[in-house]
Amino acid sequence: MRVRIARDLCVGAGQCERLAPGVFAQDDHGLSRALTGTPPAGQWPGVHEAAGLCPVGAVLVTEDGTADRAAPDDRRETP
Repeated sequence: MRVRIARDLCVGAGQCERLAPGVFAQDDHGLSRALTGTPPAGQWPGVHEAAGLCPVGAVLVTEDGTADRAAPDDRRETP
């Protein structure tokens, strides 16, 4: 499984970082980003909870590593 943030949807609610701080972080603009696309097994419960609680559906979890929607690279910083 893989995880990423759809930065075009992210509103900076911060639920993901609170639920899985080793996987997600907010940048200087307050938008979330994934620190890793493949978290360790012990962090997946928080990742799944973050995906379920994200108010805009910006946390994308996929089984095979392909995005379930077109999303910009979550590691790229925004201006």
